[in-house]
Amino acid sequence: MRRTTRFKRLINAREILVLPAVHDALGARIAEQAGFKAVTSGGYAATATLLGQPDTSQLSMTEMAEYYARLCEATALPVFADADTGFGNVTNVRRTVRAFERAGVAGLFIEDQVFPKRCGHMAGKAVVARAEWLAKIKAALDAREDGDLVIMARTDALATHDLDEAIARVQLAAEAGADLLFVEAPRNAAEMRRIVREAGGPCLANNLEGGFTPLLPAAELQKIGYAVVAFPTSATYAIAQALQELFAVMVRDGTSAAYRKRMLDFPRFNALIGTDALRAREAALLDYAERLAAPRRGAGSRSGRGRRRAAQLTR
Repeated sequence: MRRTTRFKRLINAREILVLPAVHDALGARIAEQAGFKAVTSGGYAATATLLGQPDTSQLSMTEMAEYYARLCEATALPVFADADTGFGNVTNVRRTVRAFERAGVAGLFIEDQVFPKRCGHMAGKAVVARAEWLAKIKAALDAREDGDLVIMARTDALATHDLDEAIARVQLAAEAGADLLFVEAPRNAAEMRRIVREAGGPCLANNLEGGFTPLLPAAELQKIGYAVVAFPTSATYAIAQALQELFAVMVRDGTSAAYRKRMLDFPRFNALIGTDALRAREAALLDYAERLAAPRRGAGSRSGRGRRRAAQLTR
């Protein structure tokens, strides 16, 4: 089954889909081994990882497409991508969708912020007019070659206008054919219930530590009616704190010994990334090649006839 089809079925299943955000290929492998059914990665994690900078549209479309290609190659899980504002107008959106599809993603979202955008939980956001955003959603839907590629419509209008405007926008996106809907940064459970009740299609919740939206367990979000919950920053924050702690120990002690119990070691890490399987595959291929190249009875005479025939053909 294609990853796009699998992802769409997970969204439409009765059980809520939990999407951890990974920020590199290693994280994607770890998430798959942990038992998740799909993963995501947004511009926030990608920009922090690749540039060490805030999420303010600093990465180009081609950089993001290459980033997602690496994630998709590292895992068999569906990967849900952040297509930002589409990186331009409707023509740019079309190219973005094609590039992300080639990268192997199972879905992507287009948001209505003014470029350059900001993280959804940062102040100072602005959104484009309804028609401009809806045109981008329709362009994304028309551009996909795989009809099961999930297109999510995201609006930040709750912060710039009000909840009525945000809901009106996702309702229009649902009418246009969006597969998944996302109102960013609701402030309480009452707003979340209204979004799910009135949106007109499956909705995504965003669990961001320290953000505006209350962090609710997946089971509670499922009761509210959400189809998907993403954890866009959890892994990035955990890794950042772990590195801060590790490096502080190394600066203090000149060794990592005091931190060893919180680390993998060489054999365990090699097992995690599949070193033994890789070496076994290499050995099997070499064994095959050696057996194929080994001298066989009668090979010399056949080779001699082949050389004489070749000489005749070249005269």
